[in-house]
Amino acid sequence: MDSPLSRRTFLSTSLTAASAGRVLGANDRIRLGIIGTGSRGSYLMGRASKAGNMQWVAVCDAWDLRRDQAAERAGAGAAKYADHRRLLDRTDIDAVIVATWDNTHSQIAIDACRAGKDVYVEKPMTSIPEQGPPLVRAVRETRRVLQVGVQQRSTPHFLEAKQRFFDSGQIGPVHMVRTVWNNNGGYLYQPPEGMNTKPPGLDWEACLGSLPKIPWDPRRYFNRFAYLDLCCGQTGGLLVHMIDVVQWYLGISKPLSGVALGGIYQYDDGRDAPDNVNCILDYPEKLTVTFEASLTDKVPVENADIVFMGEGGRLQIFRHGYKFYASGKKEPVTADGTPDLHMENWFDCIRSRKQPNATAEQGHYGAMACHLANLAYARKQRVAWRKEWDV
Repeated sequence: MDSPLSRRTFLSTSLTAASAGRVLGANDRIRLGIIGTGSRGSYLMGRASKAGNMQWVAVCDAWDLRRDQAAERAGAGAAKYADHRRLLDRTDIDAVIVATWDNTHSQIAIDACRAGKDVYVEKPMTSIPEQGPPLVRAVRETRRVLQVGVQQRSTPHFLEAKQRFFDSGQIGPVHMVRTVWNNNGGYLYQPPEGMNTKPPGLDWEACLGSLPKIPWDPRRYFNRFAYLDLCCGQTGGLLVHMIDVVQWYLGISKPLSGVALGGIYQYDDGRDAPDNVNCILDYPEKLTVTFEASLTDKVPVENADIVFMGEGGRLQIFRHGYKFYASGKKEPVTADGTPDLHMENWFDCIRSRKQPNATAEQGHYGAMACHLANLAYARKQRVAWRKEWDV
């Protein structure tokens, strides 16, 4: 087991790395807006409020019910908008959280950068490969602070593990990483009763964004995760967190190619994203990364993990904490999970103008690994990296 002293030392270093560069001034309070106030947006509103020293100026959602609920959470004085562009027109907003569906992340984030706002955009940053390069260009040209919602990068025990086992070289060369995330109930949502008719205050076309217009579909609205064009399936929702950790820890960015197999084996309810999927990504650094996700596994324990298999040891890590087995040792070094400080890091970087822990470039390459897997699944063939995806 880890000693208390070394544990505290690494934790202190990790916390510093997660919130480095704070610059305080007379105008320290961040004036904030949010675009997309469903379940994830509501959660991020709570995280932002907890981070403190901020003010809610405006909320935006395509459904008036959710707008009203968000305005109540935001408190007196928060304006309500149905169109994100009207929110971005305001000059009294410093930064915005983008928590809409995946298919609209990139365009809204670009609009926000061009409007002079810093951005927290939920993962995956994009929903198709072509969206990444324009967003990265917009961030660079406008010099905005854009944080991608892969919060492991601001979580102390993840920072600690990187320092202890990777930066130190202890884990040695890593040529295979296994990732798994089963039994995620978020992909099995059902529409509430009475939703066969679209609520009159819901702008369905705004939800679809640039996608082809289709009639109201309550299954798509309430279970967008089950549709690849809306939310990229289990790769874009789950693998994106894990592959980001792999690329971060190993200092890599783009796979050579990807393959994927799976299907809709149990939940044939109109979805087009597989309910069981296996993916393999290979990297030029002599590395293979696997991902598996099953909605038919109902066991609620040990259902998510990242396993680095190195010459010097094996690291198992996710939000529950980590275990590191040094080569030849039976007893692991362990650590419990810790709360993320991702919103705090974004706020700090808004004030200091330093790069956040999860940049647009990193968000692009993490999302691209997922898109590569989805393309391979759709085409039933190996898909290779293309030069135009570089940023």
